[in-house]
Amino acid sequence: MELVGDKEQEAILDSLQEWFEENPKFPNKIDRVLLTRFFFCMHKDEEKTKKLLETNYTIRLANPYIFTKRDPTDQDSKNTIAIADIVPLPGLTKENYRIVVHRLTNPDANLMHHAEDTKTYIMLNDCRFSLPDAIVDGAPVLSAGDVHISDMSCHSMAHMRRMSLRILRTMLKFVQEAYPVRIKAIHMVNCPSYMNNMLAFVRPFVSKKVFELMHFHTSGIESLYEFIPQDMLPEEYGGTAGKLADFKAQFLEKVMEKRDYLMDPQYWELEKA
Repeated sequence: MELVGDKEQEAILDSLQEWFEENPKFPNKIDRVLLTRFFFCMHKDEEKTKKLLETNYTIRLANPYIFTKRDPTDQDSKNTIAIADIVPLPGLTKENYRIVVHRLTNPDANLMHHAEDTKTYIMLNDCRFSLPDAIVDGAPVLSAGDVHISDMSCHSMAHMRRMSLRILRTMLKFVQEAYPVRIKAIHMVNCPSYMNNMLAFVRPFVSKKVFELMHFHTSGIESLYEFIPQDMLPEEYGGTAGKLADFKAQFLEKVMEKRDYLMDPQYWELEKA
């Protein structure tokens, strides 16, 4: 879907932006690309877009410890980025979906700090949601949804024990009820033998609808290719698109370019008189 639409669409977005920025329940500003994502996520229904925005910012403003006062150059962010990959891959699938890889790169659970890691994860997503997903025929476009690859190879029950139930509950509620992008599938790869125990830990907070989006690849990576073409996957997953480390570096460059935006309280905190 092209980011910039016809006059009618842009007029609706102008109206939504004015409604948002004059609303005392919201921050002073909202990024136009992000606003467009909300609009597309709700199939261009103006009233449903408003409800999704209200849900999103209600959760954000009620939990500032993971949603505000973040900096991609601070030590907490660097620590998370050093032990985890949260990487959008280039291009879109034939269904117009964006593929995003999530994985830990270090199995040491002592390096995990749930609040700080969650704050960084949200910050990286906020950056991505302010950018187009691809350029097609010279025009910026947004995807029709996300396909997530969650690599479980470095996860353990020790990581689960370090989780805060409050943060886990808040984050899963946010992703399931307030995300400005529709999640189309979640592919769990390199699943450990104790995967069922890990699922039992989070299952109370995961809706039936989201659980049905999960695909568990327990007999090797090859079954993933039935859903995602190899030419879109990085070499680490048997693909030919390139190295995940290179895609991560490219994305982090964009995060640094967006640093001022990510840290600007006018976009993320209530400052209205």
